[in-house]
Parts: sequence; C-alpha cells; structure tokens
Amino acid sequence: MSTTPTRSDAPWDLSFLRVGASAAAVVAALAAPVAGLVAGWDDAVGVLAGAAVVTAFFVVSGVVVAWAGRIDDTFTLPAALGAFFVKALVLFAVLNALPEDGWLDRRTLAWAVIVGALLWSGVQLRWVWTRPLYYVPPPAPPNGRGTRPEEDHAGRG
Repeated sequence: MSTTPTRSDAPWDLSFLRVGASAAAVVAALAAPVAGLVAGWDDAVGVLAGAAVVTAFFVVSGVVVAWAGRIDDTFTLPAALGAFFVKALVLFAVLNALPEDGWLDRRTLAWAVIVGALLWSGVQLRWVWTRPLYYVPPPAPPNGRGTRPEEDHAGRG
C-alpha cells in the first residue's frame, strides 16, 4: 500500500500578483509626484524604487512558492523561507551599495517599502478571503442531466 498523498490537479492561482502589481502601480503613480513636489525629486525616485522592490519581492515569492507547490505541498514553506532569505541578502547588498547622498532618498525608499508591503499584504488577505478555497478535493461538476457522475450508476445493477 502506498503512503504517497494524493495530489490535487488544481493549478496554483497567482492572480493576486496582477491585482497587487496594479494596486502598487496606482499608489506609486499617485505618491511619487506628491513626494517630488513636497520633498524633492530624489524622494519621488525613492517612492518608485520602493514600489518596484516590493512588487519584485512578492512576484518572486509567489512564483517560487507556486513552483514548489507543484512539486509537493511540503516544499512550499522551505521555498518561501529560502526565497525570503535570498531576497533579504540581495536587498541588504543593494541598500549598502547606495550612496548616502545619492539619486534617491533612502529614508523615503524605506517608507515606500513598508507602505508597499502593507498594501501587498492587504491585497493578499482580500484575495484569500474572497476565493473559494477547498481543503479537500472539490466535488465533480454536475453533468448535463443535473446529476453528478457518481450518482448516474447509483442503485443500478
């Protein structure tokens, strides 16, 4: 007898990436000119860079977790943690390479990353709360006669 768990054939849904990227783009498009007019154009660049960093982080994480989940559900947590660790190292290296008085304001970049992460988290929460998620394989859809395939042969024989 095999102990291999049954795998669902349902594909991993990454539609939240499109919604999150759209929300981040809209907020960044509104916030960057305001930051530029109020605090300076290096702050506007910081807002845009922060939005791009957060969007890239969520897209990479979503794709990596979906890829791992297609192989086996038990790989999703290690994949998510590994991707987060690699992204954090890359971000740390990039931020350390930026000059203190450079072409973007690092403090504005940091605030944009915080706001962007909260925005993306909200998008993901709403996406999860509004989707029908099955914890067991969903039932087969009804056939043209309004019965389920397993009901067609019930009681016959």
